Amino acid sequence: MSSAGKTEQLVTQLAEQLVHQGQKLVTAESCTGGMIAASITAQAGSSAWFERGWVTYSNAAKTEELGVDAALITQHGAVSEAVAAAMARGACAHSHSDFAIAVTGIAGPDGGTPNKPVGTVCFGWANQQACRTETVLFTGDRAAIRKQSVTHALTGLLSLLSDPTNFSS
Repeated sequence: MSSAGKTEQLVTQLAEQLVHQGQKLVTAESCTGGMIAASITAQAGSSAWFERGWVTYSNAAKTEELGVDAALITQHGAVSEAVAAAMARGACAHSHSDFAIAVTGIAGPDGGTPNKPVGTVCFGWANQQACRTETVLFTGDRAAIRKQSVTHALTGLLSLLSDPTNFSS
């Protein structure tokens, strides 16, 4: 199955679960630049379950739009699980959604460091009560890293929706 086909399948599954539960989703994206929201809104009827999305590429946008504490970014770096969690929590708090997906990472080709090489992507999945985070190191060029990030973000939320006990505070 092609990457686009897999993304469409994941979005369809996500739509079914959220519509069935009467719930909505919000996204907060940095390195994916709105690709998650675009993949969701490519599906007709997504307005029934997708509330809104932010592209908060700069640190200022993360702070101003999502309420991420600038000190948190300074302490941990924009590419960190702490910031991904704050982005996800902020997206839930600043929307009318039940769930949030947040992504921040280094898609390359520049920007990597020995501790955070190109391909490092941090994810946050939140509901109104709790948040789960994860860091993944993807390989490939910028486009491949971004596509893998979209797939992982959607897959992660589907997993959490199938077993809500996976959320931890």
